[in-house]
Amino acid sequence: MTTVLLTGATGYIGSHTWLALQEAGFSVVGLDNFSNSSPEVLKRLHELSGVAPVFERASITDAAAMEAVFSRHRIDAVVHFAASKAVGESGAQPLAYYANNIGGLVTTCEAMRRHGVKTMVFSSSATVYGDPKYLPYDEAHPLSAMNVYGRTKLYGEQILRDLEASDPAWKIAWLRYFNPVGAHESGRIGEDPRGVPNNLMPYVTQVAVGRREFLQVFGGDYDTVDGTGVRDYLHVVDLAEGHVAALRHLLDQRRSLTVNLGAGHGHSVLQLVRAFERASGRPVPYRIVDRRPGDLPAFWADATLARQQLGWQTRRDLETMCADSWRWQQANPNGFDC
Repeated sequence: MTTVLLTGATGYIGSHTWLALQEAGFSVVGLDNFSNSSPEVLKRLHELSGVAPVFERASITDAAAMEAVFSRHRIDAVVHFAASKAVGESGAQPLAYYANNIGGLVTTCEAMRRHGVKTMVFSSSATVYGDPKYLPYDEAHPLSAMNVYGRTKLYGEQILRDLEASDPAWKIAWLRYFNPVGAHESGRIGEDPRGVPNNLMPYVTQVAVGRREFLQVFGGDYDTVDGTGVRDYLHVVDLAEGHVAALRHLLDQRRSLTVNLGAGHGHSVLQLVRAFERASGRPVPYRIVDRRPGDLPAFWADATLARQQLGWQTRRDLETMCADSWRWQQANPNGFDC
């Protein structure tokens, strides 16, 4: 059985990918330091999968800890999620973001190299495309990050390209994802941000469940269908299945690749809000406020290459994303600290 080291394993995307990997027949070793997640996730994963999680509590920036993990387990491939990801925070704390996102990637790759593990699925982001020169973004679009977080992803991609160029035995999947939302259909795991949510869906769900008074919509005068920003939302389980497809490609085809993971179309903020109100039966009060610096009016993916190369495409629509998000939030009004 192929054993996968999953870094950032108890985070939002990591936890859903853990289940998807197990369902696909992979053995998983999870690694996280709980800097932005909860140990409760491990209990929920055990409950959902029926398999006791194999887990290492460690930081990807700790070289000795990473060496110990690779020494204790026979790892065949790595799916690398672990990273700090708040755009605003990245501008206020650039050194912390470079130390974790870049330093941690280098430390992970060094441990992999020492143990002969040269297969990685890398969690990148559509932020590497920057201001759109054309839409939809395809994988050939020029790269240009607009914030510190985006630059850590852009530089991370380049580090891995340089590594692959130095040793063609490395096989890497660069997955540029758009806007994951939703939750596991069981309602047992989902997105549980610390503090004020940075992403739209958890803010919407927290308003609906009564944790917050209203949603702030940043900008109502964009040149879009209703004046609010348009993004490419995809269900987190579809995204998790995309990682499984990418890993299988690396193991079977032995060829690196770069693909977008997105739905291939966009929805506006207010379209998402209305869909969530229908799914939840709850009103979501909102107020239009000033635009945020650096926000783009609209973007979405060209996901053709993922379909052609991986046989992957999104299967869950916006209504399902909203219904699953509401099921998670309703069952866990305070997240994992319930």
